[in-house]
Amino acid sequence: MQDKSKVIFNNEIDRKAYRKAINSKKKYARKYGDDSNADYKVTIKKNKYIGDMLGVYDVRVADKPASVSNGNKEEFETDKGIIVGNIRMGFGHYRISMAIASAANALGYVPYWMDLNSYDNTTCTKVIRAQNDLYSLGSRLSQKSRLFNRLVWEPMNYEGFRKLSYNASDQKNAELMAPVYKNVPKDIPVIATHVWPAQAAVHAGMKNVVNAIPDNWPMALHLSEGSIHTVQTHYAYQGYRILNGMDGNKVLNEMPADSLVYTGHYIDHELVANIEADCNARIARKQNGKPMRFLLTIGGAGAQKEIFAHIIKYLIPYIKKNKAVLYVNVGDYKNVWDELIRDIPQMRELATEHFNNWKDTKAFATKALSASQINNSDVVTDNNRDDNSKNITADNSSEDTSDNITGIHGFYHKNIFEAVYCTNLLMRSADVLVTKPSELAFYPVPKLFIKRVGGHEQWGAVHSAEIGDGTLECRDIPHTLQMIKLFMEDDTYITDMCKNIKKNKQMGIYNGAYEAVKLAVNMKKSDI
Repeated sequence: MQDKSKVIFNNEIDRKAYRKAINSKKKYARKYGDDSNADYKVTIKKNKYIGDMLGVYDVRVADKPASVSNGNKEEFETDKGIIVGNIRMGFGHYRISMAIASAANALGYVPYWMDLNSYDNTTCTKVIRAQNDLYSLGSRLSQKSRLFNRLVWEPMNYEGFRKLSYNASDQKNAELMAPVYKNVPKDIPVIATHVWPAQAAVHAGMKNVVNAIPDNWPMALHLSEGSIHTVQTHYAYQGYRILNGMDGNKVLNEMPADSLVYTGHYIDHELVANIEADCNARIARKQNGKPMRFLLTIGGAGAQKEIFAHIIKYLIPYIKKNKAVLYVNVGDYKNVWDELIRDIPQMRELATEHFNNWKDTKAFATKALSASQINNSDVVTDNNRDDNSKNITADNSSEDTSDNITGIHGFYHKNIFEAVYCTNLLMRSADVLVTKPSELAFYPVPKLFIKRVGGHEQWGAVHSAEIGDGTLECRDIPHTLQMIKLFMEDDTYITDMCKNIKKNKQMGIYNGAYEAVKLAVNMKKSDI
């Protein structure tokens, strides 16, 4: 196998950058060990949080090298199985993984969840966690220090990760991650929602790897030569095809045509299937003068609390008059909710807490849907954990309880799967999603974009505004509140977005998860 840190898509990396890549791997190997010769066995078990809803099975790597896993009641279904390779780094990569798993399940395949950041005793996980800790720290610091954000964080996320030399180091480090794939069948397709699982899979000899690129700003960070790269926008396609700006102004050798595919946005089947019903419900609420529902969702690094506080303070008078309803999902950051309650005492009398109770969260999500949404929903059975409830798309009751939703509703879940998927459940009954322009920039719901975290994210907002399903990026508090006011008082703003979302669906813009799954399956078929 050609050294993927030395030559990237037929572009030679200079000697200094290559030596830096080698030294990076050596540094991590000295600190965490090199387990290349380890024989990690795997166990497979149904994911107890989203296993029934999305058909997901967890791939668990044995705790110790050369150990034999006991109690392995499940085996890989090699004919229908698809590995969803990911890492817990914020919420975005998990959310995209859930979209891929949902689409795979809907198309009749078995999604196997492989989080390379969850195998505690492997070098792979130790290397990833070290880098993840640094990234999370930088993300939080960027929200607290304008100077750090301007001089360090924005340039790193915008230009630093863009360079081919950065990819060279990542590729070399990913060699230390490959051992976790050793006992995974080599022909089972892998769809990676972060570049490291894709790079590690290629290094491990996996034959059918799809690298699902998340962002709209082309960066060499996301390259995994040897896989097929998928992108969500045509802008990203053009940038990646010519490796635009990845070595300054130098004209680089382009990516081969068969290494890059435009798919559209990576969206869950349950959301895509119900776009028309959900958008029609939003339009009806606006036309009938019902309270407007805003969903505020915290980022995976726990940032944006200050912006949330200003939005909540602005909306409280509307909430008291039953002109607005607020959902606040703090993910697994309960401290954010506690600080909001402390800083905004008026929230206490208006807030209902849905904390660490998945059954309650699902019940609320069902209650918030209109009768027309429920009756037109795509049905998915969910016998999740110890209760026999169904997920929000499975209740065929004609009773409309959605008018009973008032006040502020706070959501917190300690478990990462519930923390992330909570937003997806609430999205269907929300009118406006308030979020930074990260992975959620591509979701089929009207969106208000608050200030980005990292320069690369701004291009998600640009794309969303261009296809008409989201606002411009509001880079300060006054513009954010102006946009809130516009949603509240303008008669056509949200209606136009809903109409655009329905048109976008007709054009296949939200079919990216399905297309990525089909691509991975076809790779395997052509390999036989």
